[in-house]
Amino acid sequence: MGSNSDLQRRRAAAVPRGLSHSLGVYAQRAQNAELWDVEGRRYIDFASGIAVLNTGHLHPRVVAAVQQQLQQFSHACFQVTPYESYVALAERLNAVAPGPTPKKTILFSTGAEAVENALKIARHHTRRSAVIAFAGGFHGRTLAAMTLTGKVQPYKAGFGPLLPDVFHAPFPMAYHGITPQHSLAAIEQLFKAEVDPARVAAVIIEPVLGEGGFYAAPPEFLRSLRALCDGHGILLIADEVQSGFARTGRMFAFEHAAVEPDLMTVAKSIAGGLPLAAVIGKAEIMDSPPPGGLGGTYAGSPLACAAGLAVLDVIREERLIERAQQLGAALLSRLKTLQVEYGAIGEVRGLGSMVAIELVKNRRADQPDAELTRALVQAAARHGLIILACGVYGNVIRFLAPLTITDALLAEGLDCLEAALAEVAHAAVAAAG
Repeated sequence: MGSNSDLQRRRAAAVPRGLSHSLGVYAQRAQNAELWDVEGRRYIDFASGIAVLNTGHLHPRVVAAVQQQLQQFSHACFQVTPYESYVALAERLNAVAPGPTPKKTILFSTGAEAVENALKIARHHTRRSAVIAFAGGFHGRTLAAMTLTGKVQPYKAGFGPLLPDVFHAPFPMAYHGITPQHSLAAIEQLFKAEVDPARVAAVIIEPVLGEGGFYAAPPEFLRSLRALCDGHGILLIADEVQSGFARTGRMFAFEHAAVEPDLMTVAKSIAGGLPLAAVIGKAEIMDSPPPGGLGGTYAGSPLACAAGLAVLDVIREERLIERAQQLGAALLSRLKTLQVEYGAIGEVRGLGSMVAIELVKNRRADQPDAELTRALVQAAARHGLIILACGVYGNVIRFLAPLTITDALLAEGLDCLEAALAEVAHAAVAAAG
């Protein structure tokens, strides 16, 4: 298989540079919250493949379900010869979705595909075209999803023209002085200056910004957004691709606000590592497009459906919603202790086990330190920990350890983080003088 450096050279020759990677570490095997590279080095995984592995690498229940399905058939296409596991998964997703309104679910393969189809459904149901999204939001890299995404570099630059009739409002971020009132006022200003609300099909929002920096929308803001949408006949779309499946200490983050969205996009941790996504929505809205208007050859594959059913079993039986709350409390406690020692940690924040630190200069929110953040990701890897950067300014470290991680492994991972912080802090002092 070769070394990490050998594989890096092969990658450079074979794979386009537009597909980036944060570490030059090539995975060979993994189990729960641990990963080993091709050189045999062990890492604690606080990334989970970008929030895909809430149930950990190779959970035995998921593996068994996929193996059993693989012995029966691997593909049939639900649009040709449907199968029971698709229907069963749709039933269970309908049952766990927020709110009392009857739901229906359609399955896809990726989060971006789910977002594209949620937009199609919203436009068809409302007979309107415009959409409001939020600065800092990330919804995918396909055309509509990229347009909805609220960050130009690296997602939009050079890829235009983008989808018309998409507008952005500021996302509430207390650390940066953006209140819910600022965000709501900006939407009202859009209605006055940019787009007639009678032309707006949907508002789409991540209840916790993922790539944008793990800022959680205050519950009162989501409730006000629900009321605003109701007042104008606009659909509210919850993008729960990163925040769903117990990550925030609820099955879905919108539940913290007791708000029922009209449509919800889910993916990532839905199937324990297999490609699967869904749009879950109010039945009347979901039934708007005619037969043939929605679908996909690989959408809702039998293997992924089997994994998805197993994931729901694991979340329930291993009480991962409660576990997310426990892990989140432990993370916040340790990280706030580190914040006292390291002035570069401007803020520690989190909802359940969706936790982040924001790195700044001089303890100032308006001085993001992206360079230090990049250095910390690399230093953490040298100490045996995989972490991820994010944020509009690239200065946020997000923590996405599997919810199945043991207390001992979590503590070990945080020890690795502390060692990495000490390393980069020492390097910064040495460089300064």
